[in-house]
Amino acid sequence: MGFGQVNAKWRRGVFALALGLALTSCSPGTFQIGSRTLGWGEPSGDGGGGNSGGGMLTPSPMPQSGGEVFGRGPVPVALLLPLSGDQSLAAVGTSLANASKLAIAFIEANPNIAENITITLRDTGDSAAGAVNAANAAVAGGAKLILGPLKGDQVVAVSNVARGAGVSLIGFSNNASAAGQGVYLLSVLPEMEMKRAISYVKGQGRRGLAGAFPATPYGEALATAFRQQATMAGFGPPAVYTFSGPGEAAQIVAQAKQQIDRGMIDAFFIPERASAPAFAAALASAGVTGDAVQIVGSADWAGDATINSTPGLAGAIYPAVDEAGFAAIAGDYQARFGSRPHPLATIAYTATILANVNTLSMATPPYNPGLLTGASGFNGRDGAFRFLSNGRAEYALVVKKVGAGGATTVDGAKL
Repeated sequence: MGFGQVNAKWRRGVFALALGLALTSCSPGTFQIGSRTLGWGEPSGDGGGGNSGGGMLTPSPMPQSGGEVFGRGPVPVALLLPLSGDQSLAAVGTSLANASKLAIAFIEANPNIAENITITLRDTGDSAAGAVNAANAAVAGGAKLILGPLKGDQVVAVSNVARGAGVSLIGFSNNASAAGQGVYLLSVLPEMEMKRAISYVKGQGRRGLAGAFPATPYGEALATAFRQQATMAGFGPPAVYTFSGPGEAAQIVAQAKQQIDRGMIDAFFIPERASAPAFAAALASAGVTGDAVQIVGSADWAGDATINSTPGLAGAIYPAVDEAGFAAIAGDYQARFGSRPHPLATIAYTATILANVNTLSMATPPYNPGLLTGASGFNGRDGAFRFLSNGRAEYALVVKKVGAGGATTVDGAKL
């Protein structure tokens, strides 16, 4: 049973996260999550669910013994989030905790949805050791499911506790290596972005792929996914370029120009948001038009004012998530908590509703792998998704096109 089968109001498109690396701090108040840079205090570029958090949240003090409890159902579920330590990380954790409370309120207010779970919120802090302590307390408290934690190293550490206790874990990290038996990641991974974008350009008749990726762990993850998905889609080996900064864009375009002129490259992937304008300018300077080469970005482009206003990126496309899910909870969140939710808040909202689903929570045993990995998947605030047997999730993503008035959806959500 998917979420949409519980309540028809839940059906919607996908809201995005991306991608395959652990959550790491990249500057004060910001976090790099795969191809998305998320932070606090940045203006929203799209009016609802873009890259930014929209406003500073102050982490609320949480009880350290036992944790805060919400929900009235018979099945105990633990929610592990960073609520102390690094302030920017704790602000993200607070927003996710608030989103989970909002989901519980939705359940309690809807007479058509059974109240199956009670959630205990436990603080992981910003360390793996803190997450392990929280997980041990959750298991000792009888939790039948663990939601979270947020950071990749924390998920890896907690997975050992969960497996030892025979408890399924639905983590919020984007580190694909953290997934495995009994450990599921509720996040969009690099291969899903690449799969969706490559499938789209193939359908548009493009024949040769190239991609430029930053020389970072995130860039390496995207490049690996790019190669794999290109091969799986039936393309020849793509041209892959690595760069250290936007200043190398012209040099890379010059290297690719001969193949572009010969028609061997007609789709160019430039997923990093910061360097995309430089590559667009280099392609334009080299006389490469959008008709000859389709520029392809990433989910990190969503809502970015610079991307939308760069002339050379007009007509570029990128895989993304439909912001409808974020927009659907933003008003209620604002009314209850006095601020906009962080873009990651939809993960916790979705996870909470998922945990409450009758066929999962009331099963014997609850949340068993056979049910969690059903091929039909689920529909929630993060859109259509399904868990694979390896613990990774597949998400339905849309394709958007950059235009003068901003990006528009040119292909609906698809797995």
